[in-house]
Amino acid sequence: MKAFLKYREIWLAAAIVVLIGLISTRFPAFADPGNLRQVFNDTSILMILALGQMVVILTRSIDLSMASNLCFTGMVVAMLNAAHPAIPIPLLIVVALVVGLVLGAINGLLVWRLNIPSIVVTLGTLTIYRGATFVISGGAWVNADKMSPDFIGFQRAAFLGIPVLSWIAILVIALFFILMTRTALGRSIYAIGVNPTASVYAGIDVGRTKFIVFCISGMIGGLAGYLWISRYVIASVEVANGYELNIIAACVIGGISIAGGIGSVGGAVLGALFLGIISNALPVINISPFWQMAISGSAIILAVVLNARGERQQGRIILKKVEAA
Repeated sequence: MKAFLKYREIWLAAAIVVLIGLISTRFPAFADPGNLRQVFNDTSILMILALGQMVVILTRSIDLSMASNLCFTGMVVAMLNAAHPAIPIPLLIVVALVVGLVLGAINGLLVWRLNIPSIVVTLGTLTIYRGATFVISGGAWVNADKMSPDFIGFQRAAFLGIPVLSWIAILVIALFFILMTRTALGRSIYAIGVNPTASVYAGIDVGRTKFIVFCISGMIGGLAGYLWISRYVIASVEVANGYELNIIAACVIGGISIAGGIGSVGGAVLGALFLGIISNALPVINISPFWQMAISGSAIILAVVLNARGERQQGRIILKKVEAA
């Protein structure tokens, strides 16, 4: 039991249950299964993005350009759909993945080949990708009336009573779980975060692995681009402006160490879910926007403190967990 409680995910899941219970005392309908299913659906895009950011952070890097990638890719697929409504949605999703992959590969190449710190690279591409969105659109918006019904309705369609958006999030979570616990790439990602120098001696190509994680992050940003635009039915330069902070916050709350090497898929998902519950619940119980930001910020600071204490007490033992899996 004591060993079981060492897992950060257990405490975070318990905190989410307590949070739902506290909110239910003010708004009983919040704990209804239907409402919780809607909260999961509302948080799906953040979960997907947090997983993409997680693999980057685990290698001691960071991708600040994910939201700009989302904005650019979303604009590309929205303009394609407006110009050619007959293009099938699965093909548009493939386009989004490819465009996102290219943007992520640019980040990865700059980090790998030029050895530029990722925070500098992605801070620059953050601005470049959003500027490119303005260039290709001419500053114009793509509104709902220009989008095809299939483009808007695909992720809203229900399968077994659950929206397709939620199923996509579940699929992405499953893929990342397999990647991080059952593949050599997942073990390399953790190893680089724990000790890059030792990883080189172990035969891991640190630069190539970082390039791959930025490609993964880019593809996730591209996928989220289509999902975001079709959900909120508007494409503009301002889409997801500043959202990269929410993505990083979800990772930090979920126990992903900014120093790399520590974290899990479950933690990133629960971190995003925690933020999603806060953003859904606080307006319902009439908490002012100021206090919403203060509460979210306090949660992030508390998570950072807990992460720091946990790392000091336990050390970087994540590789032992992976090997045991």
